[in-house]
Amino acid sequence: MHYDIALADGADDSAKAAILAALKDYNLQRFGPAEWKELVIALKDKDGAVIGGLSGHTARGWLYTALLFIPQELRGQGLGPKLLGMAEDEARKRGCTGAYIDTMSPDALTLYQKCGYEIFGAIGDFGPDYAMTYLKKSLV
Repeated sequence: MHYDIALADGADDSAKAAILAALKDYNLQRFGPAEWKELVIALKDKDGAVIGGLSGHTARGWLYTALLFIPQELRGQGLGPKLLGMAEDEARKRGCTGAYIDTMSPDALTLYQKCGYEIFGAIGDFGPDYAMTYLKKSLV
């Protein structure tokens, strides 16, 4: 088989789509259906504009929270735990038995631990003054 390798310094949506399609096909053949389903919980202002929230997905019996953002002026009011709890409840309805998340923020790390997440790994030198921490939680 002949092939070329091309490095792109920017978004190449068609290449990304082809890589994703090939990987999904491989994973389906190797591991079976993932039952991947997006999960979004929007935090809106009084005018209905999205100002934060939670975004992730469920697949293979796990909830992954990819994004969680609370505006600075709303922090400390219990919205983080509320959004995580809502996502976890929905994940349980979808048959999930666990949840995982990652963060670079020491504040978020403290929040996740207070919500029952446990550290299972970290990259200590991810940046000059911070680590990338990986956490998980049982949903059963």
